[in-house]
Amino acid sequence: MNNKEYISSGILESYILGHASPEEAGILECVMKNSNEVREAFEEAQKTFEMLATAQAVTPPNDLKSKIWDKIQREQTVEIEKPVISIQNHTQEVAIEDSNVQDIKNNKSNSWRNFAIAASLLFFVSTAINLYWMNSQSDINEQLVKVESERKRDQLSLQNMQQKLDMFANPQMKKVELAGVEKHPEAKATVLWDTNSKDIYLSANSLPKAPEGMQYQLWAIADGKPISAGMYSEDKDTKVAISNITHAQAFAITLEKDGGSEAPTMENMYVMGGV
Repeated sequence: MNNKEYISSGILESYILGHASPEEAGILECVMKNSNEVREAFEEAQKTFEMLATAQAVTPPNDLKSKIWDKIQREQTVEIEKPVISIQNHTQEVAIEDSNVQDIKNNKSNSWRNFAIAASLLFFVSTAINLYWMNSQSDINEQLVKVESERKRDQLSLQNMQQKLDMFANPQMKKVELAGVEKHPEAKATVLWDTNSKDIYLSANSLPKAPEGMQYQLWAIADGKPISAGMYSEDKDTKVAISNITHAQAFAITLEKDGGSEAPTMENMYVMGGV
């Protein structure tokens, strides 16, 4: 595996997200020490993730701190009860002393209550911040997974496009253009015929998507007779030889049931072209 293949394998992103195994992490760190290309790709991926994390950050409301502080101050306001003084002279002094003792007890109780309220509010603030952070991290992780999925899909699309361009540029490939018939004038396809191996490849992206249970079948017209030249599917498009044909005067494509037909269904013909 060369550097480009190693970079495109997804190991850099897995390492940054903490998903790489110890063996994979050790190999990557060793490779980065010996390859500037891999190290630069890793640093670029890090910057991309950092930018995404910054863009997705969630900030708590600006007035959250002031609301909590106002709540604490309001709870600290305590009503002071007036001492009850007995009308009788001989009980007045005792009533005042009892009132003072009760005030001290009330003050202690209020202090503990205020402390408990403050602790509860601090716990609430901590919980709220943690929830904000967790939600932010969850959103970031979802975005990273989406970005990685889109990157892999785009990379695969580019690889398929490059492979198709290489096939069309190959001088050993004879290109036979198939045009749409009267019922399907917009349809078209291209047969790529290897002049050395006689393998047949088909590019049929311009055909409508085959309905459920149906499949396109390529036919070679040789000596006036149709010969099945293979069944087409999107995963084979210019990537897999669908048949080997030694000689033909024309090619055509019909829509048949899955698995193909022994003879072409003429009313379901989409394209045709001479060699």
